[in-house]
Amino acid sequence: MTIMFQDLGLSSDLMKAVKRMGFEEATPIQAQTIPLGLQKRDVIGQAQTGTGKTAAFGLPLVEKIEPTNSQIQAIVIAPTRELAIQVSEELYKISYYKRARVLPIYGGQDINRQIRALKKNPQIIVGTPGRLIDHINRKTINLQGVHTVVLDEADEMLNMGFIEDIEAILSNIPNERQTLLFSATMPDPIRMIAERFMTNPELVKVKAKEVTVPNIQQYSLETQEKKKFDVLTRLLDIQSPELAIVFGRTKRRVDELSEALTLRGYAAEGIHGDLSQAKRMSALRKFKDGSIEVLVATDVAARGLDISGVTHVYNFDIPQDPESYVHRIGRTGRAGKNGVAMTFVTPRETDMLRNIERTTKRKMDRMKPPTLDEALEGQQQMTTEKIRTTIDGADLSYYKRSAQELLEEFDSETVVAAVIKLMTKGPDDVPVRLTDEPPAYSRSKNRSPRGKRDGQQRPSGSSKKGTRSYSEKGRSQQRRPYNKKSKSE
Repeated sequence: MTIMFQDLGLSSDLMKAVKRMGFEEATPIQAQTIPLGLQKRDVIGQAQTGTGKTAAFGLPLVEKIEPTNSQIQAIVIAPTRELAIQVSEELYKISYYKRARVLPIYGGQDINRQIRALKKNPQIIVGTPGRLIDHINRKTINLQGVHTVVLDEADEMLNMGFIEDIEAILSNIPNERQTLLFSATMPDPIRMIAERFMTNPELVKVKAKEVTVPNIQQYSLETQEKKKFDVLTRLLDIQSPELAIVFGRTKRRVDELSEALTLRGYAAEGIHGDLSQAKRMSALRKFKDGSIEVLVATDVAARGLDISGVTHVYNFDIPQDPESYVHRIGRTGRAGKNGVAMTFVTPRETDMLRNIERTTKRKMDRMKPPTLDEALEGQQQMTTEKIRTTIDGADLSYYKRSAQELLEEFDSETVVAAVIKLMTKGPDDVPVRLTDEPPAYSRSKNRSPRGKRDGQQRPSGSSKKGTRSYSEKGRSQQRRPYNKKSKSE
């Protein structure tokens, strides 16, 4: 059943904002959550990124803001800086006609600048747990006027070790409030948060089959670990994506992959949790404006990325659970456009592939890894298409004299072949180094409430002699138990 936004009881100011944003039909999570939110009911929304959950909680949240009240009236807690920025931008658009003041606060940003911004009386705060706690301890933020709290991607905050922070933040907010919690999964610690801090919450659940977007072509390629990189570069040559995101399992993998792609002549940069905020934002700006064509990222660093125009997603390392898979491929196929998602699977990871397909109720098309000849053929096809486009649309009169001189000396077929050769990217044998990663192991078989930032979960057997552990780089990368606080936002 189709439900339109005008059927949900929103005010005229919010309806004007919705139309300005180009929304007409509500998604399942929006259709179910918005009426409950307007009734000031507590809500647990079980849904992945890409289902429209920001508007689902954002519209009723902004509806209740009193523009003449200078207190902080609503707070959204998000796991990462990128998601905090994205949510704040979406809330700004929603509140465009209501003129509610929105402020994102997160780690990595100058805290004195944030303190000055807080003195300008924002009414909605979107923040990461660590930085919110910092402001609470400094007494630079007053949450006594808050009537609405949103916990966004709660399971990810659990994995990153923020449970104690969340509990501390909620204990500083009046008990008489509305709480909305959104999470892709519902592990026990998240259920405990809901029981402790929510009042008779309504459960709104979006099934995986409603999340997996039909306009994303999904492929799997079985290949050996040592052949993955060549397969990736051949796919890039054949498919020539306008904007592509390559997902790696670990920070080390992202660093090595982005460096290897750059060495082979691709415009690529990587983002992960160990990079400074300035470097991450710089890479994202370059990706958005087309200065780089490939963004290499870990799951956590890519949380909340809202970049239009991503045509291809490459899962260089298979995600460790179906929820991460849905999140990853949701970076493409947006705004009604088509997208392509390709997942590399080693022979020892086929069980994980089947688990993803079973959970999402969508079987990926099997694709044979392309050969070198197929990659070269793909490059030639792109070159000939560029030549056709130039012939159709460019003024070639300035170049015809040189062309005539060449044709007097050589036959036309030889001249055209030489042009195609010059314009075609040939095989690149620049040596690259990628450290072998042990096969992934599905979290669903033995899911633990313990988590690790940027997906660096230690697989079983990694302590055996000769196998490099993911946490080898030092104490700062060891797994954190869920009840410990992470300060490395």
